[in-house]
Amino acid sequence: MAEELIPINILVADRTYRIRTEPKDEEVVRKTLKIINDKIIEFKTQFSGKDMQDYIAMVVIWYATQAANDQNTGLIPEKLMESLQKIEAQLDKVL
Repeated sequence: MAEELIPINILVADRTYRIRTEPKDEEVVRKTLKIINDKIIEFKTQFSGKDMQDYIAMVVIWYATQAANDQNTGLIPEKLMESLQKIEAQLDKVL
């Protein structure tokens, strides 16, 4: 039997979203969100004067590039990729 999905609140770029995830994936989701939010802060520091949409776009491009490079070298664990895809699907439902 599949695990029950649990609701969690996540923060992405100063916005809160409520998503549902499997309990075993919660830690990975939170670690991934920390990386994303830290990267947004890094880009805000490097490129001041942009709006949040610009920073989010920069992070998406950075993350996609990292993922493409890591897939070519096999560095992204399959579990992490699955978690990222779950987060993306949940965000698509919210937006």
